[in-house]
Amino acid sequence: MAKKYIVLAGNIGAGKSTLVGMICQRFGWKAYYEPVAENPYLERFYDDMKQWAFHSQVYFMTHRVKSHHALAGDPFSVVQDRSIYEDAEVFAKNLYMRGEISEDDYATYRELYRVFTCLLPVPDLVVYIRASVATLQKRIASRGRGFEAAIGDEYLAGLNRLYEEWISSFTLAPILIIPGDELDFVENPADLHRILDRLEKRLKDKQLLLFPARA
Repeated sequence: MAKKYIVLAGNIGAGKSTLVGMICQRFGWKAYYEPVAENPYLERFYDDMKQWAFHSQVYFMTHRVKSHHALAGDPFSVVQDRSIYEDAEVFAKNLYMRGEISEDDYATYRELYRVFTCLLPVPDLVVYIRASVATLQKRIASRGRGFEAAIGDEYLAGLNRLYEEWISSFTLAPILIIPGDELDFVENPADLHRILDRLEKRLKDKQLLLFPARA
């Protein structure tokens, strides 16, 4: 199989990082993880979103562009934990809609996003983990990150709505949707193998779908 660039997409707690590791272990690919622990603004952001939203989103975008550029030159197949598309179309957009990012700051952010996406290569496949708020909250609690404890159902639900809008209109790459409420790839090896087997077939045959691409 030729070199592949895969994006793992999904809301907070969907299981992206876990599945990235499992995919890389199965196929011998290289992982590019989201820098959650490295973001110096993140804890402050959850304490005061209006004050730190723009700073946090610019940090994530900067890292994502650097990561995207690095993986483009990587000779190995790569799997990226969340993409620049989600940063802009889901998280930054949500903060703007909630009034946490000002009009001027959001306009600046969108212009940066437009320029960067014109320059970066597109994925060969986007794997989207769709999960309900209940499932997200369960997984958030199980990983025990203190700064995530205050994330509310309303916030996650808003992100889920924007994820569905984004994934339904994304046309730059093929999409594989994983029903995260039904398939427990963390606890159930059979579910994991089913996903990995079909992901491999999806890459070889773009007409094959394990799950509906537009549900």
